[in-house]
Amino acid sequence: MATSEKPVMVIGVDDSEESTHALEWALDLFFAPYAPNFHFDLVVVHAKPSPISVVGIAGPGSGQALPYIESDLKKIAARVIEQAKEMCISKSAHGARLEVVEGDARNVLCDAVEKHHASVLVVGSHGYGAIKRAVLGSVSDYCAHHAHCNVMIVKKPKTKH
Repeated sequence: MATSEKPVMVIGVDDSEESTHALEWALDLFFAPYAPNFHFDLVVVHAKPSPISVVGIAGPGSGQALPYIESDLKKIAARVIEQAKEMCISKSAHGARLEVVEGDARNVLCDAVEKHHASVLVVGSHGYGAIKRAVLGSVSDYCAHHAHCNVMIVKKPKTKH
């Protein structure tokens, strides 16, 4: 739990443009030096998938691939957290806590809300259509229904072609 009396904001990040946009949006709105005095303690969380979840149903020889997959997942997690750290510093969000937690993003983010007693959870929206969302599942939709706090789902503006 945060040591100060400030409310806690958890921001979920992954390696997508939508996630980067959501982090930048929240930092600009709530953590900029010119922002109102209603500040949050910030926790940025990246859910690192387990190698087994990436491989799926284990077939012959899949066990040999696990160390390579784990290495790649660790590199991605390190890159995501480093990018988030640099963005927090550049936006004057000093004191942000950055965490990498292994597991499904839905559960990791809802657990982070509980662990940090968060008032707000911020997640990006990938903007999947109905079929892709039904197959992949929507992290933002799950969190909106299961996180025990307010949830802000940040949509990346559509670019005009």
